[in-house]
Amino acid sequence: MKKTLYLVLGWFLSASAALGQIYTISGTVLDSISKQPLAGATVILDHNRSKGATKTDEKGEFTLTVDRQSHVVAIRYVGYVPYSKYFPPMTRSLKITVLLDKTENQLEEVVITTKGFDQTIRQPILGVNQINIKTFQKLPSAFGEVDLLRGIQMLPGVTSVGEASNGVNIRGGTTDQNLILLDDTPIFNPTHMFGLFSVFPPDAVSTLDLYKGNVPGRYGGRAASVLDIKLRNPTLDSLKIKGGVSIVSNRLMVNVPVVKDKLGFYVAARGAFNDFLLPIASDKLKDIKAKFGEGVWKGFWKINPKNTLTGTFYKSYDLFSTNLLPGLPNVIGEFTRYQHTSTNAMARWLTVISPKMDIQTTAVYAHYTPQISTQEKDTDNFVDLNSALTQKQLKSNLNYVLTNYKLETGLSFTRYDIQPGELVPNNSASVSNIVTPSERANEWAWHADNEYSFSKQLALSIGIRYSYFQTLGPALYRNYEAGQPRDDFSVIDSVQAGHNKVFSHYGGFEPRVGIRYALNERTSFKFGYNLMRQYLQIVSNTTTPIPTSRWKTSDLHIKPQISNLLSAGYYHSFDNDIYEISVEGYYRFTRNMVDYKPGADFLLQPYPETQIVQGLSKAYGLEVMLTKKKGRLNGWVNYTYSRTFNRTYTDLPSIEQVNNGHWYRANYDRPHSVNTSFDISIDKHNSFSFTFIYSTGRPYTQPVGFVNYLNNFFPFYEARNNKRVPDYHRLDFAWNIYNPSMKDRRFRGKWAFTVYNLYARRNVYSVFFKTEKNISQAKRLQIFGAPIVSLAYNFEF
Repeated sequence: MKKTLYLVLGWFLSASAALGQIYTISGTVLDSISKQPLAGATVILDHNRSKGATKTDEKGEFTLTVDRQSHVVAIRYVGYVPYSKYFPPMTRSLKITVLLDKTENQLEEVVITTKGFDQTIRQPILGVNQINIKTFQKLPSAFGEVDLLRGIQMLPGVTSVGEASNGVNIRGGTTDQNLILLDDTPIFNPTHMFGLFSVFPPDAVSTLDLYKGNVPGRYGGRAASVLDIKLRNPTLDSLKIKGGVSIVSNRLMVNVPVVKDKLGFYVAARGAFNDFLLPIASDKLKDIKAKFGEGVWKGFWKINPKNTLTGTFYKSYDLFSTNLLPGLPNVIGEFTRYQHTSTNAMARWLTVISPKMDIQTTAVYAHYTPQISTQEKDTDNFVDLNSALTQKQLKSNLNYVLTNYKLETGLSFTRYDIQPGELVPNNSASVSNIVTPSERANEWAWHADNEYSFSKQLALSIGIRYSYFQTLGPALYRNYEAGQPRDDFSVIDSVQAGHNKVFSHYGGFEPRVGIRYALNERTSFKFGYNLMRQYLQIVSNTTTPIPTSRWKTSDLHIKPQISNLLSAGYYHSFDNDIYEISVEGYYRFTRNMVDYKPGADFLLQPYPETQIVQGLSKAYGLEVMLTKKKGRLNGWVNYTYSRTFNRTYTDLPSIEQVNNGHWYRANYDRPHSVNTSFDISIDKHNSFSFTFIYSTGRPYTQPVGFVNYLNNFFPFYEARNNKRVPDYHRLDFAWNIYNPSMKDRRFRGKWAFTVYNLYARRNVYSVFFKTEKNISQAKRLQIFGAPIVSLAYNFEF
């Protein structure tokens, strides 16, 4: 009996000791570079001082007493990046060594830099933002989709007319005044689903350079800005796979090294085929079909140490079918289908002549084909409206770099072919085939850019570009009576231009100048001037161009747009380069701005000059941005004041003048905007991101009255863009969970939980007027009137 009692008592005591086992977590805290001990660092157990807290001694050592449960040890020291580590249930005492990184030595988490002042890129140009794709991956996004166009709208000077806009407006420019390049190939429609998502494959994108001030001479053809998106090169050492799944789309990227360190390629694709979920949201959406996707192939061949060959092939596709939108005019239909496809290709040969000199020769092909199809009522026949835009380009650049001097010069040739529209009846008995005359044009260009540093304080960038544009036949062009509106009644005669005959041409120099004066290592001033010519533009009578909007070359009657931009900036970096502040001001004056006449209709119009007016545009603004680039909390806040006004030429006939020849606000004139983005890293596995956007409401035209004609009321307009929609503001939230298994493995996963429009702001996209029972009323259209909650999973190995 005693023996049994002793056994039970012994078991009880040993169990009690095990349950109450005391362990220690001790360690040494050192500087990661110098390996010197950090005395006085705060060490906290489980983020709760009451559970355990101490400070390191003169040797940087500490000891915490813990029980056998799991614990988290957090270490903080002023000027260093905080440390946090999870320990599973304890089975023994532990001793660790902690290396803390100085905040000033940390890699920048916010990799949006204004190239106005940067220790690694001290260029004498301003109005340039260099952005890493990792920045966008942390931002909250609609439906969990990484979106470059929404991301750059968080920058100063970049806006849009709303959440379903087909592009962005930069420093007072229209959407078609932005040159958007994907690996040197032009993107004519940068969005899917009428502006809801951008067309760039997020897994393949490496960096994005936004030029909204000084634009290097190698870029041309647009009047406002350049958005240069670079795809990452294939890795040549190992197989890599990454992808993701969201509510909207699925993504996959596979990188294959064919010959190690010599030849490799990758394929990246994204597809959205989840439209079967739409009826769940609303019965009204049961007949909607919405699909989109894009794919890219990129290969890299290191031929030898001095020669490389790079190739890119890109394709995107959109399909949207609905019975809720109007179809083609004069076609009695039930469903309307919108489709557009982009096919781009690029090949680049780089040869290194010496360590200081190289030559790049690039061939570019881009083909954009939008289509509208309406299904005739009670038939299976679709009436199609097809159009196409093709651009082919060959260019070669020579680069020469010395310690304080850089020279780039090159030549380029570009061919444009446009099929503005063809109405194809197919099997329709009531619709005739209509073909709008094609357009052809050539553009020749030479450029040279020079950068020279006179001293540590003064640097100069001088660029020059000469462009020469030719409009080619075959074409039938009209001559109109001077001083009369351009229409069918003022035609004097028509002239037939033969095949490849030049019947109009334009050209001129485009100087670009940038000056940097540095007061010290942290502060600099910049001044810049740009002149750019644009020979290709969108002609549209909508607030934002739709994917099927018409592209038009300059010709005998439509002159190229010429933009002059003056800008100045102040840049200051402080607190060991953790913070950066920039202030930039600009004034842009554009000649031959393109706008539409009241009541204009461009559909299948053989002579679009009869629907277009040209004039002047002026834009000015001030942009202020504060950035915290390093640390556990990083992000930026910026404010922009900007105005944009247009005016038609005063020598036009009065019937063609807009707003009676007076200045009027542009569709995208939004005087005030504030953008804030913050990312908080809790530990290496969790981060929270917040973005807040505010902007003045965009203008719209409100009728001043209504005319009663045969008991039908028609609006009467006097001034264009005389009212504004309510101000826009929105708060978004994202929780990013990295490698949730908490294990360091080659396979890494990430969950992204986002809430778009957190407080359910019913932002107004547009105001339109609808007549019901002989009474016209203003109606407001909202795109996203409720929070959008989404969950996405991304992986990489």
